[in-house]
Amino acid sequence: MNGAPPTIYDVAAAAGVSIASVSRVLNGTGSPRADTRDRVLRAVAELGFVPDGAARALSVKLKETVGVVYRRVPKATPGGVFAEEDENLQFADIINRGIEVAAQRSGFSLLISSVAAADADAGRRMLALARKCDGLIVHDLVLDEGQLDRLGRQIPVVNLAGITTPHTASVRGDSEAGMRDLMRHLIRDHGYAAVGYLSGVADSPDNVTRRAVVTAEAGAAGVELAAGPQWQGSYYADGGAQVIEGLLGAGRPLPRAIVCANDLAALGALHTLARHGVDVPGEVAVTGFDDIPVARRLHPGLTTVRQPIQELGATAFELLESLVRNGQPEPRDVVLPTRLIRRESCGC
Repeated sequence: MNGAPPTIYDVAAAAGVSIASVSRVLNGTGSPRADTRDRVLRAVAELGFVPDGAARALSVKLKETVGVVYRRVPKATPGGVFAEEDENLQFADIINRGIEVAAQRSGFSLLISSVAAADADAGRRMLALARKCDGLIVHDLVLDEGQLDRLGRQIPVVNLAGITTPHTASVRGDSEAGMRDLMRHLIRDHGYAAVGYLSGVADSPDNVTRRAVVTAEAGAAGVELAAGPQWQGSYYADGGAQVIEGLLGAGRPLPRAIVCANDLAALGALHTLARHGVDVPGEVAVTGFDDIPVARRLHPGLTTVRQPIQELGATAFELLESLVRNGQPEPRDVVLPTRLIRRESCGC
């Protein structure tokens, strides 16, 4: 094609169907067979075909529906003491509430779906969902950067993973500044010389950013850092519990402070330390990230970094609605501020 953008003829050729069939699938008219629809959608995704905006505007009315997709990460141990907390206090739940409130104000409905972390067919599944919606809001690392951009060429997309591509926009909390403030508080204000990082999902952009800041701040201050496979959690409370259980069971000495990737991991860590008689913060300080509601009710109170979680969802919807109604803008990366919240678990 010599660099020219793909056309409907290219889609038809790649899918092995007629142009009329491609048109029916893209416009949602007629009753194309399921295998025809799948072949057309696959060809559209692979070629990065973008239907003419003016033509679509004439033929397609707003559905006033937004799709929300989050990533399903397997728990370390199904059920268990933290089953209820993990199901009801997840970061994503509060974000979705923010999306819902903002959507209701604009007369939009939500379609919420999940994609398994290991689903190699996630892109095609999301494209099928996109056909039922005016746009998509994507949590975490559901798709990689290239897949996300290809999807953004088909439908307005806002992601909450901090990934901005030429055809998508993003909304995120300032993990870098928040974790930097937390680390400097532990090192400079409390003088802790050994810190462990209890990781979230390894490839999650937020976790990657937070781990990088912890590493950089520890290195700059000459603080001993404990990290690695034995510190790999999951963003779930049971993941945090298993990390601490594994360290104590192996007889490993704990660092003076444990920085958890999120509040749920910290909840699991606190529970396990208490069960083993380890005093927090007297022997080990523990911190979280997010400031979900339960963090404010723990004993000791959890030192954490507050994100405007519900506002993240509302902002994502407002940005997506702008894309839907006004067309694709220049790439945007909206960063909402975070704030260090000092409570008793760090030694304050």
